[in-house]
Amino acid sequence: MAWWCTDGGSVAAEVTLVTPFLIMLLVFIAVVIHRGVDARLRMDDVAHQAARAASIQRTRPAASTAAQSTAASALATAGVVCRSLSVDTATTGLVPGGVVTVTISCSVDLSDALLLGVALHKRLSATAREPVDTYRSLVVNTRAGSP
Repeated sequence: MAWWCTDGGSVAAEVTLVTPFLIMLLVFIAVVIHRGVDARLRMDDVAHQAARAASIQRTRPAASTAAQSTAASALATAGVVCRSLSVDTATTGLVPGGVVTVTISCSVDLSDALLLGVALHKRLSATAREPVDTYRSLVVNTRAGSP
């Protein structure tokens, strides 16, 4: 009988040694996937909050400022670390019955998942639309004649 046929029990020993490493790899992959999904969900929520804050303002500059500050504070509260934050507020619909749209882009920091060779930063974006109350009044600038 050949020498390679007499290694009885070696497969069981190899599986016993390799199994913990495979389980650890699967756990790391699950953590990275969870972090990406969680960051995307939080970005959607922050975009909604920023759009709502913009839709209740009376003027376009105030709406843009409110969206920017709400997005920054909501991201900080949610625990999402952004390398760079961009908030684009479309306020052309800031009239009763109109729609305000806010798009948030953020480079999310994933540096703690570096063990798997994952990129340090991933660019995520979210867009939310919020209606403006139909029955509200607007502050009209008598000099400019527009809200």
